[in-house]
Amino acid sequence: MQTVTSHDAPHGVRQVEIGPERDGQRIDNALMTMLKGVPKSMIYRILRTGQVRVNGKRAKPDTRLVAGDMLRIPPVRVAERPADQGAPSGMMASVADAVIFEDKHFLVIDKPSGIASHGGSGVSHGAIELLRAARPNEHLELVHRLDRDTSGVLVFARTRAGLIGLQAEIRAGTVTKEYLCLMVGHPSKAKFDVNVPLQKSIMQGGERMVRVSDNGKPSLTFFREAEQYPGARLMHAALGTGRTHQIRVHAAHIGHPIAGDPKYGDREMNKRFRDMGLQRLFLHASHMSFELDGRSYSFSAPLPDDLKDFLDVLAVKGKRLRYLQEKSRTDF
Repeated sequence: MQTVTSHDAPHGVRQVEIGPERDGQRIDNALMTMLKGVPKSMIYRILRTGQVRVNGKRAKPDTRLVAGDMLRIPPVRVAERPADQGAPSGMMASVADAVIFEDKHFLVIDKPSGIASHGGSGVSHGAIELLRAARPNEHLELVHRLDRDTSGVLVFARTRAGLIGLQAEIRAGTVTKEYLCLMVGHPSKAKFDVNVPLQKSIMQGGERMVRVSDNGKPSLTFFREAEQYPGARLMHAALGTGRTHQIRVHAAHIGHPIAGDPKYGDREMNKRFRDMGLQRLFLHASHMSFELDGRSYSFSAPLPDDLKDFLDVLAVKGKRLRYLQEKSRTDF
């Protein structure tokens, strides 16, 4: 719980009592969450100049907060933003109805495709903002992310212990993450790994692009065949690492991009699949499991109806794609 004890104007000095959900959190990370719209440079400036204080003492960026601390936040100027119209009720209901698990530490949803994990870059409301709007009295933090067009298991933390505990397990590589994806073409093996480094870059306009590069970070994906379709294969993809766009870039690298991928995919095949009913990226986070504090967690989300319906159509109509696939097939 955060209690504002100052009666100053909204941009005046605030005295905030730190609740248990921020116990152990770095003060710079806490301020980035609490001061929405304030640039990082400003946050570090007010820390560096001693304007932020904890229990009356100057705080450094790596100062850890403790429940019960009194945090002094100086006046800050926030960039003017259009008046918030509130979270769209339809989107809020869609996310609220997608909850598949909740306990003291975690809340898990089967995220619908088309909803970002969080707001930003032109997105006003992501899943975290929608859930907070639907559950205004709860503390929720995003543990990890899914691409906007990717559906499936997305985990939120209700406690600080759950957040830092699970994120530590993710960094240690002990969390199992599995996806279902439809690969264009016919890989020559039913089971294979892709182990090539990936490098992320930000293009002009803020678009994120990832490419295979010797200068990139080690990246490993395990693929195995689930079902065969004309012109495509439904694959299980398990992450050995968790890089941005990893499955999508690895699939494209071996010549079998993910169906419906507008960024790394096959434009001509995407058009043909779209004409057959595939309206989005065929990538679904189907399973996630981990152990934390002696308890085992396992979450699963079935393939969404829109993707199942497309597979039914592909099974019947996809045979005419075979000739096109044989012409452009790239085995590895």
